[in-house]
Amino acid sequence: MSRQHASDCSSQSHLNRRRFLAFTGALPAFVTASQHAWASATPTFSSNPFSLGVASGDPDHRGMVLWTRLAPSPLEPNGGMPAQTIAVQWEVASDDSMRNVVASGTHLATPQLGHSVHVELDQLEPNRWYWYRFRCGDAESPIGRTRTMPLPHELPDKVRFAVTSCQNYEQGLFTAYEQMAADNVDLVFHLGDYIYEYEAGRNGKVRTHHGSEIMSLGDYRIRHAQYRSDKLLQNMHAQCPWWLTWDDHEFDNNCACDVSEEKGIDPLDFLSRRANAYQAYYEMMPLRLRQIPRGSDMRLYRTGNFGRLAEFSILDTRQYRTDQPNNDRKSPLNEAAMDPNQSMLGPKQRGWLTRNLIRSNATWNVLAQQVMMGMVNRSGDPNNHQFSMDQWPGYCHERSELLSFIQDRRVSNPVVLTGDIHSNWANELRVDDRRSEDNLVATEFVATSLSSGGNGPDKPKNLDAVLAENACVKWHNTERGYIRCEVTPESWQSDYMVVDDVLKPGGKTFVRNSFVVESGSPKLQKA
Repeated sequence: MSRQHASDCSSQSHLNRRRFLAFTGALPAFVTASQHAWASATPTFSSNPFSLGVASGDPDHRGMVLWTRLAPSPLEPNGGMPAQTIAVQWEVASDDSMRNVVASGTHLATPQLGHSVHVELDQLEPNRWYWYRFRCGDAESPIGRTRTMPLPHELPDKVRFAVTSCQNYEQGLFTAYEQMAADNVDLVFHLGDYIYEYEAGRNGKVRTHHGSEIMSLGDYRIRHAQYRSDKLLQNMHAQCPWWLTWDDHEFDNNCACDVSEEKGIDPLDFLSRRANAYQAYYEMMPLRLRQIPRGSDMRLYRTGNFGRLAEFSILDTRQYRTDQPNNDRKSPLNEAAMDPNQSMLGPKQRGWLTRNLIRSNATWNVLAQQVMMGMVNRSGDPNNHQFSMDQWPGYCHERSELLSFIQDRRVSNPVVLTGDIHSNWANELRVDDRRSEDNLVATEFVATSLSSGGNGPDKPKNLDAVLAENACVKWHNTERGYIRCEVTPESWQSDYMVVDDVLKPGGKTFVRNSFVVESGSPKLQKA
Protein backbone atom coordinates (compact mmCIF):
# COMPACT_ATOMS: atom_id res chain seq x y z
CA MET A 1 0.00 0.00 0.00
CA SER A 2 1.44 3.35 -1.00
CA ARG A 3 0.07 6.52 0.61
CA GLN A 4 1.26 10.06 -0.01
CA HIS A 5 1.48 12.46 2.93
CA ALA A 6 -1.87 13.94 3.91
CA SER A 7 -0.78 17.56 3.50
CA ASP A 8 0.03 16.92 -0.18
CA CYS A 9 -3.35 15.43 -1.05
CA SER A 10 -5.54 18.52 -1.38
CA SER A 11 -3.24 20.59 -3.61
CA GLN A 12 -2.15 17.65 -5.76
CA SER A 13 -5.75 16.50 -6.20
CA HIS A 14 -6.81 20.02 -7.22
CA LEU A 15 -4.12 20.07 -9.93
CA ASN A 16 -5.00 16.61 -11.21
CA ARG A 17 -8.72 17.42 -11.31
CA ARG A 18 -8.06 20.64 -13.23
CA ARG A 19 -6.06 18.72 -15.83
CA PHE A 20 -8.71 16.02 -16.08
CA LEU A 21 -11.61 18.47 -16.26
CA ALA A 22 -10.04 20.17 -19.25
CA PHE A 23 -11.08 17.08 -21.20
CA THR A 24 -14.41 16.23 -19.53
CA GLY A 25 -15.97 19.41 -18.16
CA ALA A 26 -18.42 19.88 -21.03
CA LEU A 27 -20.52 16.81 -20.19
CA PRO A 28 -23.40 18.56 -18.36
CA ALA A 29 -23.95 21.05 -21.18
CA PHE A 30 -23.94 18.21 -23.69
CA VAL A 31 -26.48 16.24 -21.67
CA THR A 32 -28.80 19.25 -21.42
CA ALA A 33 -28.56 19.83 -25.15
CA SER A 34 -29.20 16.15 -25.87
CA GLN A 35 -32.68 16.47 -24.37
CA HIS A 36 -33.62 18.31 -27.56
CA ALA A 37 -32.21 15.60 -29.81
CA TRP A 38 -34.08 13.41 -32.26
CA ALA A 39 -35.84 10.45 -30.68
CA SER A 40 -37.15 7.16 -32.02
CA ALA A 41 -40.93 7.49 -32.28
CA THR A 42 -41.90 3.81 -32.03
CA PRO A 43 -39.20 1.78 -30.27
CA THR A 44 -39.63 -1.98 -30.07
CA PHE A 45 -37.95 -4.30 -27.57
CA SER A 46 -37.28 -8.02 -27.56
CA SER A 47 -37.70 -8.08 -23.77
CA ASN A 48 -38.81 -5.80 -20.93
CA PRO A 49 -36.88 -2.48 -21.12
CA PHE A 50 -37.86 -1.72 -17.50
CA SER A 51 -35.96 -4.73 -16.13
CA LEU A 52 -34.22 -2.54 -13.53
CA GLY A 53 -37.43 -1.20 -12.02
CA VAL A 54 -38.22 2.34 -10.92
CA ALA A 55 -37.09 4.61 -8.10
CA SER A 56 -37.54 8.09 -6.64
CA GLY A 57 -35.27 10.27 -4.56
CA ASP A 58 -34.18 13.66 -3.21
CA PRO A 59 -37.73 14.71 -2.24
CA ASP A 60 -38.80 18.17 -1.13
CA HIS A 61 -42.22 19.76 -0.47
CA ARG A 62 -42.80 20.36 -4.20
CA GLY A 63 -41.60 17.14 -5.77
CA MET A 64 -38.77 14.66 -6.21
CA VAL A 65 -36.76 12.84 -8.87
CA LEU A 66 -38.37 9.91 -10.66
CA TRP A 67 -35.92 7.39 -12.13
CA THR A 68 -35.77 4.44 -14.47
CA ARG A 69 -33.32 3.10 -17.02
CA LEU A 70 -34.07 1.33 -20.28
CA ALA A 71 -32.18 -1.99 -20.23
CA PRO A 72 -33.85 -4.97 -21.95
CA SER A 73 -30.57 -6.91 -21.50
CA PRO A 74 -29.07 -5.33 -18.37
CA LEU A 75 -25.86 -7.41 -18.24
CA GLU A 76 -24.96 -6.76 -21.85
CA PRO A 77 -23.04 -3.70 -23.04
CA ASN A 78 -25.30 -0.63 -23.10
CA GLY A 79 -28.08 -2.68 -21.52
CA GLY A 80 -28.95 -4.11 -24.89
CA MET A 81 -30.07 -0.68 -26.14
CA PRO A 82 -29.31 0.82 -29.57
CA ALA A 83 -27.14 3.93 -29.81
CA GLN A 84 -30.06 6.29 -30.30
CA THR A 85 -32.21 8.60 -28.22
CA ILE A 86 -35.49 7.09 -27.04
CA ALA A 87 -38.63 8.94 -25.87
CA VAL A 88 -40.03 7.73 -22.52
CA GLN A 89 -43.43 8.84 -21.22
CA TRP A 90 -44.05 9.30 -17.51
CA GLU A 91 -47.17 9.76 -15.37
CA VAL A 92 -47.81 10.72 -11.76
CA ALA A 93 -51.15 10.00 -10.09
CA SER A 94 -52.73 10.63 -6.71
CA ASP A 95 -54.02 7.04 -6.48
CA ASP A 96 -52.37 3.64 -6.71
CA SER A 97 -54.50 2.57 -9.67
CA MET A 98 -53.13 5.52 -11.70
CA ARG A 99 -56.62 6.80 -12.60
CA ASN A 100 -56.22 10.36 -11.32
CA VAL A 101 -53.15 11.51 -13.25
CA VAL A 102 -51.89 14.86 -11.92
CA ALA A 103 -48.71 15.25 -13.99
CA SER A 104 -47.29 13.67 -17.14
CA GLY A 105 -44.69 14.27 -19.80
CA THR A 106 -41.94 12.86 -22.00
CA HIS A 107 -38.25 12.48 -21.20
CA LEU A 108 -35.54 11.61 -23.72
CA ALA A 109 -33.33 8.72 -22.68
CA THR A 110 -29.92 9.19 -24.32
CA PRO A 111 -27.16 6.65 -24.95
CA GLN A 112 -24.69 9.16 -23.50
CA LEU A 113 -26.29 8.60 -20.07
CA GLY A 114 -26.95 4.90 -20.50
CA HIS A 115 -30.61 5.50 -21.42
CA SER A 116 -31.33 6.54 -17.85
CA VAL A 117 -34.31 8.76 -17.05
CA HIS A 118 -34.31 11.46 -14.35
CA VAL A 119 -37.59 13.37 -14.18
CA GLU A 120 -37.56 16.29 -11.71
CA LEU A 121 -40.97 17.36 -10.40
CA ASP A 122 -41.62 20.67 -8.64
CA GLN A 123 -45.37 21.34 -8.76
CA LEU A 124 -46.87 18.62 -6.59
CA GLU A 125 -48.83 19.07 -3.34
CA PRO A 126 -46.81 18.99 -0.11
CA ASN A 127 -46.86 16.15 2.42
CA ARG A 128 -48.69 13.51 0.44
CA TRP A 129 -48.14 10.20 -1.34
CA TYR A 130 -48.11 9.79 -5.12
CA TRP A 131 -47.76 6.92 -7.57
CA TYR A 132 -45.87 6.95 -10.88
CA ARG A 133 -44.93 4.83 -13.89
CA PHE A 134 -43.12 5.01 -17.23
CA ARG A 135 -44.04 3.86 -20.74
CA CYS A 136 -41.86 3.28 -23.78
CA GLY A 137 -43.27 1.85 -27.00
CA ASP A 138 -45.63 -0.91 -25.93
CA ALA A 139 -43.77 -1.53 -22.63
CA GLU A 140 -44.90 -0.27 -19.24
CA SER A 141 -42.88 -0.07 -16.02
CA PRO A 142 -43.99 -1.23 -12.58
CA ILE A 143 -45.87 1.39 -10.57
CA GLY A 144 -43.76 3.11 -7.92
CA ARG A 145 -44.86 5.00 -4.82
CA THR A 146 -43.27 8.23 -3.65
CA ARG A 147 -44.09 11.23 -1.52
CA THR A 148 -43.48 14.92 -1.05
CA MET A 149 -42.18 16.42 2.17
CA PRO A 150 -44.20 18.75 4.46
CA LEU A 151 -43.93 22.50 3.96
CA PRO A 152 -40.66 23.87 5.39
CA HIS A 153 -42.40 25.89 8.13
CA GLU A 154 -44.68 23.05 9.31
CA LEU A 155 -43.93 20.81 12.31
CA PRO A 156 -45.18 17.29 11.48
CA ASP A 157 -46.18 14.78 14.13
CA LYS A 158 -43.57 12.21 13.05
CA VAL A 159 -41.40 10.76 10.29
CA ARG A 160 -40.36 7.14 9.84
CA PHE A 161 -37.30 6.13 7.84
CA ALA A 162 -34.79 3.33 7.38
CA VAL A 163 -31.00 3.59 7.38
CA THR A 164 -28.82 1.08 5.54
CA SER A 165 -25.49 0.60 3.75
CA CYS A 166 -23.04 -2.01 2.48
CA GLN A 167 -24.86 -4.53 0.31
CA ASN A 168 -22.29 -6.92 -1.11
CA TYR A 169 -24.04 -9.04 -3.76
CA GLU A 170 -21.67 -11.98 -3.31
CA GLN A 171 -21.72 -12.16 0.48
CA GLY A 172 -25.43 -12.26 1.24
CA LEU A 173 -29.00 -11.95 0.04
CA PHE A 174 -30.84 -8.64 0.34
CA THR A 175 -33.41 -10.23 2.65
CA ALA A 176 -33.74 -7.23 4.97
CA TYR A 177 -35.41 -5.18 2.23
CA GLU A 178 -38.48 -7.43 2.52
CA GLN A 179 -39.14 -6.33 6.11
CA MET A 180 -38.13 -2.76 5.32
CA ALA A 181 -40.87 -2.64 2.68
CA ALA A 182 -43.37 -3.90 5.27
CA ASP A 183 -42.28 -1.15 7.71
CA ASN A 184 -44.05 1.46 5.56
CA VAL A 185 -41.34 4.09 5.99
CA ASP A 186 -41.45 7.60 4.53
CA LEU A 187 -37.80 7.60 3.45
CA VAL A 188 -34.71 5.44 3.08
CA PHE A 189 -31.15 6.66 3.70
CA HIS A 190 -28.51 4.58 1.93
CA LEU A 191 -25.10 5.60 3.27
CA GLY A 192 -22.78 3.98 0.78
CA ASP A 193 -21.30 0.79 -0.67
CA TYR A 194 -24.36 0.30 -2.83
CA ILE A 195 -22.19 -1.87 -5.09
CA TYR A 196 -18.79 -3.53 -4.69
CA GLU A 197 -16.15 -3.17 -7.37
CA TYR A 198 -14.30 -6.46 -6.85
CA GLU A 199 -13.85 -9.24 -9.41
CA ALA A 200 -16.20 -12.21 -9.51
CA GLY A 201 -15.70 -14.74 -6.73
CA ARG A 202 -13.53 -12.61 -4.46
CA ASN A 203 -16.13 -12.06 -1.73
CA GLY A 204 -18.08 -15.30 -1.44
CA LYS A 205 -20.26 -17.91 -3.06
CA VAL A 206 -23.81 -16.85 -2.17
CA ARG A 207 -24.03 -15.13 -5.55
CA THR A 208 -21.36 -14.19 -8.07
CA HIS A 209 -20.42 -10.82 -9.47
CA HIS A 210 -20.42 -10.39 -13.22
CA GLY A 211 -16.91 -10.01 -14.66
CA SER A 212 -13.54 -8.86 -13.38
CA GLU A 213 -12.79 -5.84 -11.17
CA ILE A 214 -14.66 -2.96 -12.75
CA MET A 215 -12.75 -0.13 -14.42
CA SER A 216 -14.56 1.17 -17.51
CA LEU A 217 -17.88 2.99 -17.75
CA GLY A 218 -19.39 -0.15 -19.25
CA ASP A 219 -18.07 -2.23 -16.33
CA TYR A 220 -19.63 0.07 -13.74
CA ARG A 221 -22.93 0.19 -15.62
CA ILE A 222 -23.18 -3.60 -15.73
CA ARG A 223 -22.26 -3.99 -12.05
CA HIS A 224 -24.92 -1.47 -11.02
CA ALA A 225 -27.42 -3.26 -13.27
CA GLN A 226 -26.61 -6.61 -11.66
CA TYR A 227 -27.32 -5.21 -8.20
CA ARG A 228 -30.46 -3.39 -9.32
CA SER A 229 -31.76 -6.61 -10.87
CA ASP A 230 -32.34 -7.92 -7.33
CA LYS A 231 -36.12 -7.97 -6.90
CA LEU A 232 -36.12 -7.13 -3.18
CA LEU A 233 -33.94 -4.07 -3.82
CA GLN A 234 -36.14 -3.06 -6.76
CA ASN A 235 -39.27 -3.38 -4.66
CA MET A 236 -37.86 -1.24 -1.84
CA HIS A 237 -36.89 1.49 -4.29
CA ALA A 238 -40.49 1.47 -5.51
CA GLN A 239 -41.91 1.95 -1.98
CA CYS A 240 -40.71 5.47 -1.11
CA PRO A 241 -38.10 8.10 -1.98
CA TRP A 242 -34.43 7.50 -1.09
CA TRP A 243 -31.57 9.75 -0.08
CA LEU A 244 -28.32 8.24 -1.34
CA THR A 245 -24.67 8.96 -0.84
CA TRP A 246 -21.61 6.87 -1.61
CA ASP A 247 -18.67 5.55 0.31
CA ASP A 248 -15.64 3.89 -1.31
CA HIS A 249 -16.81 0.73 -3.08
CA GLU A 250 -18.94 2.63 -5.59
CA PHE A 251 -15.50 3.54 -6.94
CA ASP A 252 -12.53 1.80 -5.29
CA ASN A 253 -11.85 0.41 -1.81
CA ASN A 254 -10.47 2.89 0.75
CA CYS A 255 -9.99 5.63 -1.83
CA ALA A 256 -9.05 9.05 -0.48
CA CYS A 257 -9.05 12.08 -2.74
CA ASP A 258 -7.16 10.96 -5.87
CA VAL A 259 -5.00 8.47 -3.95
CA SER A 260 -5.40 4.73 -4.42
CA GLU A 261 -4.70 2.23 -1.67
CA GLU A 262 -2.71 0.29 -4.28
CA LYS A 263 0.93 1.03 -5.05
CA GLY A 264 2.00 2.75 -8.26
CA ILE A 265 -1.42 3.95 -9.51
CA ASP A 266 -1.15 7.09 -11.64
CA PRO A 267 -3.48 9.79 -10.25
CA LEU A 268 -4.75 10.71 -13.73
CA ASP A 269 -5.62 7.07 -14.48
CA PHE A 270 -7.29 6.93 -11.09
CA LEU A 271 -9.37 10.03 -11.86
CA SER A 272 -10.33 8.61 -15.25
CA ARG A 273 -11.64 5.51 -13.48
CA ARG A 274 -13.41 7.74 -10.96
CA ALA A 275 -15.14 9.63 -13.78
CA ASN A 276 -16.47 6.29 -15.05
CA ALA A 277 -17.67 5.33 -11.58
CA TYR A 278 -19.33 8.69 -10.97
CA GLN A 279 -21.15 8.75 -14.29
CA ALA A 280 -22.51 5.23 -13.78
CA TYR A 281 -23.57 6.15 -10.24
CA TYR A 282 -25.48 9.20 -11.47
CA GLU A 283 -27.11 7.18 -14.25
CA MET A 284 -28.34 4.52 -11.83
CA MET A 285 -29.58 6.68 -8.94
CA PRO A 286 -32.60 8.99 -8.51
CA LEU A 287 -30.49 12.15 -8.36
CA ARG A 288 -31.16 15.69 -9.54
CA LEU A 289 -29.50 17.30 -12.54
CA ARG A 290 -27.39 19.47 -10.25
CA GLN A 291 -25.69 16.25 -9.06
CA ILE A 292 -24.55 15.28 -12.55
CA PRO A 293 -20.78 14.69 -12.56
CA ARG A 294 -18.34 17.03 -14.20
CA GLY A 295 -15.63 14.64 -15.22
CA SER A 296 -14.16 13.14 -12.06
CA ASP A 297 -16.01 15.53 -9.73
CA MET A 298 -19.57 15.08 -8.54
CA ARG A 299 -21.10 17.17 -5.76
CA LEU A 300 -23.17 14.77 -3.71
CA TYR A 301 -23.40 16.67 -0.41
CA ARG A 302 -26.81 18.34 -0.09
CA THR A 303 -29.66 19.01 2.31
CA GLY A 304 -33.22 17.87 2.74
CA ASN A 305 -35.86 18.38 5.38
CA PHE A 306 -39.09 16.97 6.73
CA GLY A 307 -40.72 20.28 7.59
CA ARG A 308 -39.27 21.70 10.81
CA LEU A 309 -39.15 18.25 12.37
CA ALA A 310 -35.80 17.23 10.85
CA GLU A 311 -33.13 18.68 8.61
CA PHE A 312 -30.86 16.20 6.86
CA SER A 313 -27.31 17.05 5.83
CA ILE A 314 -26.20 14.31 3.43
CA LEU A 315 -22.40 14.27 3.46
CA ASP A 316 -19.59 12.98 1.23
CA THR A 317 -16.64 11.83 3.34
CA ARG A 318 -14.70 10.25 0.45
CA GLN A 319 -14.24 12.65 -2.43
CA TYR A 320 -12.66 15.55 -0.56
CA ARG A 321 -10.75 13.91 2.29
CA THR A 322 -7.03 14.04 2.73
CA ASP A 323 -5.20 10.74 2.69
CA GLN A 324 -5.62 8.43 5.66
CA PRO A 325 -2.77 8.86 8.17
CA ASN A 326 -0.48 6.10 9.44
CA ASN A 327 -0.67 4.19 6.16
CA ASP A 328 -4.37 3.60 6.85
CA ARG A 329 -3.59 1.08 9.58
CA LYS A 330 -5.27 0.98 12.99
CA SER A 331 -3.12 3.18 15.20
CA PRO A 332 -3.04 5.20 18.40
CA LEU A 333 -4.17 8.82 18.13
CA ASN A 334 -0.70 10.08 17.35
CA GLU A 335 0.57 13.30 15.78
CA ALA A 336 -0.41 12.18 12.26
CA ALA A 337 -4.00 11.47 13.29
CA MET A 338 -4.26 14.80 15.10
CA ASP A 339 -2.69 16.87 12.31
CA PRO A 340 -4.83 20.03 11.77
CA ASN A 341 -4.31 19.63 8.02
CA GLN A 342 -6.22 16.36 8.04
CA SER A 343 -9.74 16.86 6.65
CA MET A 344 -12.58 14.43 6.11
CA LEU A 345 -14.91 16.96 4.50
CA GLY A 346 -12.69 19.42 2.69
CA PRO A 347 -13.01 23.19 3.25
CA LYS A 348 -15.98 23.84 0.95
CA GLN A 349 -18.16 21.04 2.30
CA ARG A 350 -17.28 21.87 5.87
CA GLY A 351 -18.16 25.55 5.35
CA TRP A 352 -21.44 24.52 3.71
CA LEU A 353 -22.25 22.22 6.63
CA THR A 354 -21.56 24.76 9.36
CA ARG A 355 -23.58 27.45 7.55
CA ASN A 356 -26.53 25.08 7.28
CA LEU A 357 -26.33 24.13 10.95
CA ILE A 358 -26.31 27.80 11.97
CA ARG A 359 -29.37 28.56 9.82
CA SER A 360 -31.35 25.46 10.74
CA ASN A 361 -34.57 25.86 12.72
CA ALA A 362 -35.28 22.11 12.74
CA THR A 363 -36.01 20.20 15.93
CA TRP A 364 -33.57 17.45 14.90
CA ASN A 365 -30.40 18.06 12.88
CA VAL A 366 -29.18 14.91 11.17
CA LEU A 367 -25.76 14.24 9.62
CA ALA A 368 -26.19 11.31 7.22
CA GLN A 369 -22.67 10.17 6.43
CA GLN A 370 -20.39 7.22 5.92
CA VAL A 371 -17.73 6.50 8.57
CA MET A 372 -18.00 6.16 12.34
CA MET A 373 -17.60 9.38 14.32
CA GLY A 374 -17.30 7.70 17.71
CA MET A 375 -13.66 7.53 18.84
CA VAL A 376 -13.60 3.81 19.57
CA ASN A 377 -10.51 1.91 20.69
CA ARG A 378 -11.31 -1.23 18.73
CA SER A 379 -8.78 -3.38 20.59
CA GLY A 380 -10.58 -2.93 23.90
CA ASP A 381 -7.12 -2.84 25.51
CA PRO A 382 -6.35 0.33 27.51
CA ASN A 383 -2.63 -0.31 26.96
CA ASN A 384 -2.87 -0.81 23.20
CA HIS A 385 -5.05 1.84 21.60
CA GLN A 386 -6.12 0.92 18.08
CA PHE A 387 -8.30 3.48 16.26
CA SER A 388 -9.40 3.27 12.63
CA MET A 389 -7.57 5.82 10.50
CA ASP A 390 -10.20 5.50 7.75
CA GLN A 391 -12.86 6.79 10.16
CA TRP A 392 -13.17 10.12 12.01
CA PRO A 393 -10.44 9.25 14.59
CA GLY A 394 -7.96 9.58 11.71
CA TYR A 395 -9.18 13.17 11.35
CA CYS A 396 -9.28 14.07 15.06
CA HIS A 397 -8.73 17.81 14.76
CA GLU A 398 -11.57 18.40 12.29
CA ARG A 399 -13.82 16.08 14.29
CA SER A 400 -13.24 17.98 17.53
CA GLU A 401 -13.74 21.32 15.79
CA LEU A 402 -17.02 20.16 14.27
CA LEU A 403 -18.39 18.83 17.57
CA SER A 404 -17.18 21.94 19.40
CA PHE A 405 -19.03 24.05 16.84
CA ILE A 406 -22.21 22.01 17.33
CA GLN A 407 -21.87 22.36 21.10
CA ASP A 408 -21.00 26.07 21.14
CA ARG A 409 -23.72 27.05 18.67
CA ARG A 410 -26.28 24.93 20.54
CA VAL A 411 -27.38 23.11 17.42
CA SER A 412 -30.71 21.49 18.21
CA ASN A 413 -30.66 17.72 18.76
CA PRO A 414 -27.70 16.66 16.58
CA VAL A 415 -27.85 13.02 15.44
CA VAL A 416 -25.24 11.28 13.28
CA LEU A 417 -26.28 8.40 11.00
CA THR A 418 -23.42 6.19 9.85
CA GLY A 419 -22.72 3.09 7.77
CA ASP A 420 -19.51 1.48 6.44
CA ILE A 421 -18.26 -0.94 9.08
CA HIS A 422 -20.64 -3.92 8.83
CA SER A 423 -21.69 -3.67 12.47
CA ASN A 424 -24.23 -1.93 14.67
CA TRP A 425 -23.19 0.71 17.19
CA ALA A 426 -25.12 3.07 19.46
CA ASN A 427 -22.76 5.87 20.51
CA GLU A 428 -22.84 9.01 22.64
CA LEU A 429 -20.47 11.59 21.19
CA ARG A 430 -18.27 14.12 23.01
CA VAL A 431 -15.76 16.60 21.65
CA ASP A 432 -13.16 14.04 22.77
CA ASP A 433 -14.72 10.65 23.47
CA ARG A 434 -11.70 9.65 25.56
CA ARG A 435 -12.80 12.13 28.25
CA SER A 436 -15.83 10.40 29.69
CA GLU A 437 -16.38 13.24 32.18
CA ASP A 438 -17.09 15.76 29.38
CA ASN A 439 -20.60 16.77 28.38
CA LEU A 440 -22.39 14.81 25.67
CA VAL A 441 -22.78 16.67 22.37
CA ALA A 442 -24.55 14.34 19.92
CA THR A 443 -25.87 10.84 19.36
CA GLU A 444 -24.63 8.41 16.70
CA PHE A 445 -26.53 5.45 15.28
CA VAL A 446 -24.31 3.19 13.15
CA ALA A 447 -26.15 0.83 10.82
CA THR A 448 -24.65 -2.57 10.12
CA SER A 449 -24.31 -3.88 6.59
CA LEU A 450 -27.36 -5.13 4.73
CA SER A 451 -25.43 -8.21 3.53
CA SER A 452 -21.67 -7.50 3.46
CA GLY A 453 -19.69 -9.92 5.58
CA GLY A 454 -22.33 -12.63 5.56
CA ASN A 455 -23.87 -13.71 8.83
CA GLY A 456 -22.35 -12.20 11.95
CA PRO A 457 -22.75 -12.94 15.69
CA ASP A 458 -24.93 -10.97 18.07
CA LYS A 459 -22.01 -10.59 20.48
CA PRO A 460 -18.48 -10.13 19.04
CA LYS A 461 -15.61 -11.88 20.78
CA ASN A 462 -14.17 -8.81 22.50
CA LEU A 463 -17.50 -7.09 23.18
CA ASP A 464 -17.09 -6.77 26.95
CA ALA A 465 -13.61 -5.28 26.59
CA VAL A 466 -14.76 -2.78 23.93
CA LEU A 467 -17.69 -1.64 26.08
CA ALA A 468 -15.49 -1.32 29.17
CA GLU A 469 -12.80 0.66 27.36
CA ASN A 470 -15.10 3.02 25.39
CA ALA A 471 -17.56 5.06 27.45
CA CYS A 472 -19.10 6.42 24.24
CA VAL A 473 -20.30 2.96 23.13
CA LYS A 474 -23.63 1.90 24.61
CA TRP A 475 -24.25 -1.10 22.37
CA HIS A 476 -22.43 -3.04 19.65
CA ASN A 477 -23.48 -5.97 17.48
CA THR A 478 -22.29 -7.59 14.23
CA GLU A 479 -25.43 -9.11 12.69
CA ARG A 480 -26.79 -7.93 9.33
CA GLY A 481 -29.79 -5.63 8.85
CA TYR A 482 -30.70 -1.94 9.04
CA ILE A 483 -32.00 0.71 11.44
CA ARG A 484 -35.64 1.75 11.56
CA CYS A 485 -36.16 5.23 12.99
CA GLU A 486 -39.30 7.00 14.19
CA VAL A 487 -38.85 10.67 15.02
CA THR A 488 -41.33 13.01 16.72
CA PRO A 489 -40.89 16.53 18.13
CA GLU A 490 -40.39 14.94 21.56
CA SER A 491 -38.19 11.88 20.89
CA TRP A 492 -36.23 9.71 18.47
CA GLN A 493 -36.42 5.91 18.54
CA SER A 494 -34.00 3.71 16.61
CA ASP A 495 -34.86 0.02 16.23
CA TYR A 496 -31.91 -2.13 15.18
CA MET A 497 -33.43 -4.63 12.74
CA VAL A 498 -31.36 -7.79 12.18
CA VAL A 499 -31.67 -10.82 9.90
CA ASP A 500 -31.09 -14.29 11.29
CA ASP A 501 -29.62 -15.62 8.00
CA VAL A 502 -28.58 -13.79 4.81
CA LEU A 503 -26.85 -16.81 3.27
CA LYS A 504 -30.01 -18.55 2.09
CA PRO A 505 -33.61 -17.56 1.28
CA GLY A 506 -36.18 -17.37 4.03
CA GLY A 507 -34.21 -15.36 6.60
CA LYS A 508 -36.30 -13.61 9.27
CA THR A 509 -35.86 -9.96 10.24
CA PHE A 510 -36.62 -8.82 13.79
CA VAL A 511 -35.81 -6.09 16.33
CA ARG A 512 -32.56 -6.91 18.15
CA ASN A 513 -32.38 -3.71 20.25
CA SER A 514 -34.00 -0.27 20.49
CA PHE A 515 -32.79 3.06 21.82
CA VAL A 516 -34.57 6.34 22.52
CA VAL A 517 -33.20 9.88 22.61
CA GLU A 518 -35.35 12.55 24.19
CA SER A 519 -35.41 15.98 22.59
CA GLY A 520 -32.97 18.25 24.43
CA SER A 521 -30.51 15.53 25.51
CA PRO A 522 -28.18 13.30 23.44
CA LYS A 523 -28.17 10.60 26.13
CA LEU A 524 -29.16 7.14 24.90
CA GLN A 525 -31.86 5.23 26.73
CA LYS A 526 -32.97 1.64 26.17
CA ALA A 527 -36.49 1.53 24.73
